[in-house]
Amino acid sequence: MSDAGFSDRVAVDLEYERSQIERATDSILSAAEGQGFTKASRFAIRLAFEEAVTNAFHHGHANLPAQPIRVEYEVSNDAVWIAVEDRGKGFSPEAVPDPTLDENLSLPSGRGLMLIRTYMSEVQHNERGNRLEMLYKRPGA
Repeated sequence: MSDAGFSDRVAVDLEYERSQIERATDSILSAAEGQGFTKASRFAIRLAFEEAVTNAFHHGHANLPAQPIRVEYEVSNDAVWIAVEDRGKGFSPEAVPDPTLDENLSLPSGRGLMLIRTYMSEVQHNERGNRLEMLYKRPGA
């Protein structure tokens, strides 16, 4: 991921509990708002974060429902960096079908990852496939 002048990383373990997820979301968005990110930028960040968390719990923790996921984030004047890591066995992002292709339109998978890739400036997975890192760069930065 690009270096965007980050200095204060926040890390939290989240259980699959709506109030915890909302607190983490609010914390990230509040920090982004404090750095002057627009409402549209915060919408993109929120959508990507919620998709990443949903994927971590529904797919990564399909057999580990009581286990927390790890969320880390940093916000700078120019960018928001977020990592979401589950404790599952991982997956191969390249193996996820492209939901925009005609033959995949009826498949229920791939849309969340597509949205993350669409809204974030950079997206990468670790080799195991259980950690997603995403970077949102301020437009024009």
